[in-house]
Amino acid sequence: MTAPSRLSPLLEQFDFARERLVHRMTGPVMDSGDGTDTNVDPMTDEEYLWEPAPRCWSVRRRVNGPGPHATLLAGTGDWGRDAAPYPHPWPPPITTIAWRLSHLSEMLTLRADHTAGAHALTRDDFPVVGDATGAVTAFDAGAAAWRTALLSVDEAALDTVGYCTYPHGSDPDEPFIDIVWWVNQELLHHGAEIALLRDLYRARQH
Repeated sequence: MTAPSRLSPLLEQFDFARERLVHRMTGPVMDSGDGTDTNVDPMTDEEYLWEPAPRCWSVRRRVNGPGPHATLLAGTGDWGRDAAPYPHPWPPPITTIAWRLSHLSEMLTLRADHTAGAHALTRDDFPVVGDATGAVTAFDAGAAAWRTALLSVDEAALDTVGYCTYPHGSDPDEPFIDIVWWVNQELLHHGAEIALLRDLYRARQH
């Protein structure tokens, strides 16, 4: 199926941001921003879970319970992601790479299901990963599922309010083209945050 013309630039932006983030986390080189390659080491488990400030939110072993100001561990499996019902703590807690990457992966996976799947997945169904390699794999799987879902839509779907029924956002109330834009924005800004945390982690070792 050929992507609608309005969707094509958003797909290109998504693909670029996804590839750049994966390379930024795994190496051996990344796009420096000017088209040249810069060497980068793969992210370690220690870095993935590094808390750059007190009272960070992160992913944690479920047996240890939630972190500071969190009231629950979202997801399923031996690990969970710090969370709290609305209203969230203020000021918002600083979050680790692990938290941000898990958030992105869950969002992409669930939005894909609520666009072109069973419209059934919830946050309680999403496995939270406690190691860097597994987390990158989960992110790539979620991104691939979302992209496949996008390729299933036509022009009419882009204008349909509530085409994506993802329950944790404005998806049921917005035209689908706006949701596609929003997902790109989420990937771009959280990807930049992850890149900055990698820089800060590296700088503390020198």
